[in-house]
Amino acid sequence: MPHDPTAIRNVALVGHHGAGKTTLAEALLAATGSIARRGSVEKGSTVMDFEPEEVARQLSISTSLAPFTVNGVKVNLLDTPGYADFAGEMLTALANVDLAVIVVSATDGVQAQTEDAWRAAARMGVPRVIVINKLDRERADFDRTLAEIRSSMGAGVAPVELPIGHEADFHGVIDLLDDTATHYDVRAGGTAVDGTVPPAGHEGPIPDDLVDEEHAVHEQLVEGIVVGDDDLMERYLNGETIDYAELEKSLAGGVASANVFPVLCCSAASGVGVDRLARLIEELCPSPASRPPLLATAGTGTVEIPCDPGGQTLLTVTKTFNDGHTGKISLCKVVSGTLQPDAVLVNPRTREEERLHALQNIAGHATAPATSVPAGDFVAVPRLNGTRTGDTLAPKGQPVVVPPPALPAPALQVAVKPATRADDDKLMSALHRLLDEDPSLTVTRDDETHQTVLGVSGEVHLAVTLERLDRKCNVHVEREELRIPYRETITREAAAEGKHKKQSGGHGQFGVCHLRLEPLNRGEGFAFRDEVVGGAIPRQYIPAVEKGVLETFDAGGVHGYPVVDIAVTVDDGKAHSVDSNEVSFKMAAAQAVRAAMAEAGPIVLEPISRLEVTIPAECQGDVLGDLHSRRARIVGTEASGDSGYQTVTATAPTAELTRYAVDLRALTGGRGSFTVAYERYDAVPEHLAASIPTLAG
Repeated sequence: MPHDPTAIRNVALVGHHGAGKTTLAEALLAATGSIARRGSVEKGSTVMDFEPEEVARQLSISTSLAPFTVNGVKVNLLDTPGYADFAGEMLTALANVDLAVIVVSATDGVQAQTEDAWRAAARMGVPRVIVINKLDRERADFDRTLAEIRSSMGAGVAPVELPIGHEADFHGVIDLLDDTATHYDVRAGGTAVDGTVPPAGHEGPIPDDLVDEEHAVHEQLVEGIVVGDDDLMERYLNGETIDYAELEKSLAGGVASANVFPVLCCSAASGVGVDRLARLIEELCPSPASRPPLLATAGTGTVEIPCDPGGQTLLTVTKTFNDGHTGKISLCKVVSGTLQPDAVLVNPRTREEERLHALQNIAGHATAPATSVPAGDFVAVPRLNGTRTGDTLAPKGQPVVVPPPALPAPALQVAVKPATRADDDKLMSALHRLLDEDPSLTVTRDDETHQTVLGVSGEVHLAVTLERLDRKCNVHVEREELRIPYRETITREAAAEGKHKKQSGGHGQFGVCHLRLEPLNRGEGFAFRDEVVGGAIPRQYIPAVEKGVLETFDAGGVHGYPVVDIAVTVDDGKAHSVDSNEVSFKMAAAQAVRAAMAEAGPIVLEPISRLEVTIPAECQGDVLGDLHSRRARIVGTEASGDSGYQTVTATAPTAELTRYAVDLRALTGGRGSFTVAYERYDAVPEHLAASIPTLAG
């Protein structure tokens, strides 16, 4: 039965790896009766983590979706990876939900990807609530974690619950809005045993030792809520007690406007507080219908797309799965309209029609037929062969495009080669199949180095990509050293004569040219000058001389690398009235270039990249020291837009940055990020020149 958009909630669980998001998702599904048996991450039996690579690592790699129902409202729950290598999955999920649930571990506190998720949601204007999880664990500390959250996330953080009990004795939650306590019989419900259902809470008294604290925090919460409503504020200041329903409505308004960020508490493992969390998600999360219209592009203009089930049907593709049994499945969000089976839409990117034969509801990797899907809901569609993640499907004649979120540029470039000839035949088609699933992956074929280069977010992303290549496509590759595209130039003027003479009966070959080579400034490329006088070389052969020079430069100089930043002047030569031709002068020019290069002080140039590294201020010394060890030149440092962060701008040899993503993550505890772009070529220092491999045969 389709839900009206007002009865739909789209929610993403985000946060650092290990905060317990997948376990919390499993607990929510079990507590609401969406699944009969509760799985565990350790046993690889959860709804959300079903890919073999996820099960083997006990690590979420892809965003997955499963719905549950509370009070007649459908909640689409998206479980996102918390590992930094898969941040693109988290960003895509945030772009398609109406509430981000920031999950924070009560033992580990605010961590790198907690902050990343918070900042990303803030940039996108996504409402947020914060859940302090793992309160039943040893070393769990609600007060310390709350202090870290306030310090990191700033104004608007408002606890609406307090825990009852510490660590293993955590067994209840106090609701600060209505001054009630919910207690749980944890032993009756089990803790993290596979197959158990989280215990349901029952109302009970607030423990005596928490009464004073509860009253004080309750007053702070009420003041924080009413301050955004003039009528409530006036009544509160006049001594009137604001009832629960009004407080909750005002709180929900603050959440929807992303000005108030409630803090909740639970243990996903024991189930304490999970049923309350499910209800609060339904009550506090705005519906798709109440959110601002989506901005899309239509031609050169921008249009607003409201979440209207009666409007034109428009879909965005949020995720692509390639399964060996069912084939390609596209997870889509219905932005507008109501989707019916056999609908025909157009992909504006390919300009091809796509017929959506079958519609499916999805829960993890399980699917069931769907009859119709309204705006604001998600649907799985098989066999959209020309469509990939990030695409829009629009009505015919209306090439509307919803821009996908900007994803981080690949931080690590890795060269791979096929293991066998059979793998070589299938490699590129297999990689493009993975590209349909994973927009964070890039694949390029470098014609200069003759390498296939994968752009990935880190070593784990690379390992997962290669495993999927093997499992899904039966293609095996080997990693090889990334070749740096060095160049070659000269440091002084030199001149030489090239002579090509060949006689084999009949017409022969004859050409002589004298060339003068001069260094140019960096980046000026190539210049060719004709100073031949008196017809020493006939005019029709001058272009052949230039072509011979260019082909020789492209083939490589003394060290075997392409030659740049040189002016070549042809100033003399000889020709034969019968035997001279274009080939003769091309060959003569090549000889002259090689001879002159050897005398012109040839040097190797290396590519230099420009870096912008954003790091916590306390890591600046370590990062600067590391950059200096990479022969970097620091251009400047300045305060970043994020509080407590610095942005360091530097230039460094590209060869020194092949593993910088991995090393920066280690230096900053995962809190550092960087962008890199090619800037120029510069001479390799003399003391390092001998270490540069020579390609000349």
